[in-house]
Amino acid sequence: MTSETTRDACLRAYLELLAERPDARIALTDVAAHCAVSLAEMRASFASTGDLLAAFFRATDRHVLAEGGPDAEDFAGEGPKERLFEVLMRRLDALEPHKAAVRGLRRSARTDPALALRLLRLSEASQRWMLAAAGIDCTGLSGSVRAKGLALLFARVIDVWLEDEDPGLAPTMAALDRELAGGAKLLGMLDDIAYIVLPWRKRRASAERAGAPAAEEG
Repeated sequence: MTSETTRDACLRAYLELLAERPDARIALTDVAAHCAVSLAEMRASFASTGDLLAAFFRATDRHVLAEGGPDAEDFAGEGPKERLFEVLMRRLDALEPHKAAVRGLRRSARTDPALALRLLRLSEASQRWMLAAAGIDCTGLSGSVRAKGLALLFARVIDVWLEDEDPGLAPTMAALDRELAGGAKLLGMLDDIAYIVLPWRKRRASAERAGAPAAEEG
């Protein structure tokens, strides 16, 4: 098994176990056994389950960033809020296959303050990359404040997303729009908190071209 394949197998096993049990009850030996990888092979890539959790965040970041940054054609003529809306929806798209694992993490974090703090720190680091992908300054103290604010904002949206059974994620998109409208001034994305009409219009247009109802775009 190649090093990269070993990493992927270990991460996949960790996420599958998160869907079944609390993070605190997942040992390195459990992960290795679940993916039939030796501890020696696993140690070459990961030192702890915390490393596996961080790898999950980084893999999600890469998935989103691979779809393009602020110069992407899809963002032409879009404002900061609209770009960030699309970037965060891309993040939810990337998380969709791992929804059970995310649900398990959220459940574990409610009774594990150390895990909750770790998740917040990882989310802050990831949200710096999301801000960069949306073309919003993420440097210095102001960038740190934006990343922290966006991490908290996204956590609230995640709660809605986890309960959203609409194939088009309309409730999730509405929640994200509300959060961004309310947090726009804090995030420094706009000069005011003016509401931008239909920030998901690109997704709506794609759904309509595919013949899906506008209220059920994904």
